[in-house]
Amino acid sequence: MPTSTIEPPLATDPHEDDIVRLPRRRIDKFLIGFGVIAAIVFAVAGGLLTWGANFADDYVHDELSSQRVFFPDAASLQEEGRDDLVKYADQQVTTGSEAEAFASYIGGHLEGIADGQTYAEIDDRGAVQAVVDARESGASEAEIADLQATADELKAQRDSLFRGETLRGLLLSSYAWSTMGRIAGIAAWVAFAGAAVMAALVAGGLVHLRRMKT
Repeated sequence: MPTSTIEPPLATDPHEDDIVRLPRRRIDKFLIGFGVIAAIVFAVAGGLLTWGANFADDYVHDELSSQRVFFPDAASLQEEGRDDLVKYADQQVTTGSEAEAFASYIGGHLEGIADGQTYAEIDDRGAVQAVVDARESGASEAEIADLQATADELKAQRDSLFRGETLRGLLLSSYAWSTMGRIAGIAAWVAFAGAAVMAALVAGGLVHLRRMKT
């Protein structure tokens, strides 16, 4: 007696209908749109960084030029043992690198004023008070004169150090501005390069999109 068997239905994945399929063209359009936005962002960043670099360079040049600071002649620099600065001899300080060099020149002079002390470390007020105390205690005129001479010397040292350190600080600030401008200029070129790369990728994506049918 012939028999027949009934094949069970094939099992189906209950989650098969939940799979989302994205057409390749839609993916390409998304990537092209992202590339366009990235290229614009890179280009804008490059423009802003270029503006910042130019502003820093102009600011440093204008400020330093107005100060009319000049390096000594070559003979004077060599006499002071500053052979490293001879290449700047007789030049006006107008750039960040020159400002740093002249700040170094000032620093060498400051070290010889009070054995390396800064103006904040010189106790000229204490020396003045010593003169007052000597007079009140009835000290001799010779002793008072010696104390006064010491007080005058310390005050002169402190004033010289204050002026020198102030000028040195201003020059180093100009050097810092110049360095930031140089960094901004480099970053601008990197940003423009990124914009160019993204633009090339977008162009390639558009060509590929046109060749695809679905």
